[in-house]
Amino acid sequence: MSINSFGHLFRVTTWGESHGPALGATVDGCPPGVPIDESMIQQWLDKRKPGQNKFTTQRREADEVKILSGTFEGVTTGTPVQLMIENTDQRSKDYGDIKDKFRPGHADITYYQKYGVRDYRGGGRSSARETAARVAAGGLAREAVKAMAPGIEIKGYMTRMGAHEIDRAQFDWDQIDENPFWTPDAAAAETWADYLDGLRKSGSSVGAVIEIVARGVPAGLGAPVYGKLDTDLAAAMMSINAVKGVEIGEGMSAAMLTGELNADEITMGPDGPVYSSNHAGGILGGISTGQDVVVRFAVKPTSSILTTRKTITKSGEETEIITKGRHDPCVGIRAVPVGEAMMACVLLDHLLLHRGQVGENRGHIG
Repeated sequence: MSINSFGHLFRVTTWGESHGPALGATVDGCPPGVPIDESMIQQWLDKRKPGQNKFTTQRREADEVKILSGTFEGVTTGTPVQLMIENTDQRSKDYGDIKDKFRPGHADITYYQKYGVRDYRGGGRSSARETAARVAAGGLAREAVKAMAPGIEIKGYMTRMGAHEIDRAQFDWDQIDENPFWTPDAAAAETWADYLDGLRKSGSSVGAVIEIVARGVPAGLGAPVYGKLDTDLAAAMMSINAVKGVEIGEGMSAAMLTGELNADEITMGPDGPVYSSNHAGGILGGISTGQDVVVRFAVKPTSSILTTRKTITKSGEETEIITKGRHDPCVGIRAVPVGEAMMACVLLDHLLLHRGQVGENRGHIG
């Protein structure tokens, strides 16, 4: 299977399966001299790991990361960094009843049609377990970003669960880490808890919308035409398991605006350009403006549910299926740290590209 890597100068290759002995990431292109140890990466994996509350899968994984190469005396050496996470609580027997059946909504059928091999143990590479490796790589990227552009802050949160959306008027950054849904609206968190608990008990699932914001991004990152910052961000978020849509800034809603409403007017402030709004999501012509970079993505409902669904077998026979095992009733919850990790990887990649081609910004205003 090819194309397991992403990034240009900061390049991440993930490997491993959901029910194999381990999974991880090989990171090439990280600048030398970046302070790093396992605890710096572990804090982000702890945010993503399963089994933390009743609203996520009850699979129990410590998700402890090991750095196998690319560091010496607490800093990166500039050589490939190998990150490994062992699987310790896989229960492949949960999938024995479906080894010849395709799960509706899963990638089982397309993987088999393409490769002719059926890894039925939790979905193999298509499992959301693969995202643990991304979060580990993102932890390394965060530290490198901190070294190159210390003003950048990356934060993700959930804005919608099914039909329930946050009240933007109640947006509170301090609330994001205070509830199991990573949402900035405390009232929404209470509503979602009751809603999702009912879905969990019924064996069903629901989708979600996640928003990732990067504050303090300098102007100038990205390039026309094929090296756009938003192109790489969209591809990075779209590559996350279960993601079915990505927006930058106003996104799809921009189609409902007039030119007057959509234009982010510019005035001159004491420290440079000031924008009246941020419909562009901090990116114009593929290049960052210096405003917050705002990316939003939609995660579909978890396809593994206890409701009987129609399907077919490998031999083409029609049948029915119930997917047992341990699954997230809303996979969007654990997608928040994954989206943050992908934002960190893309921003670091573009910081390196910008430094390599331009160095410091060449166009000075005022």
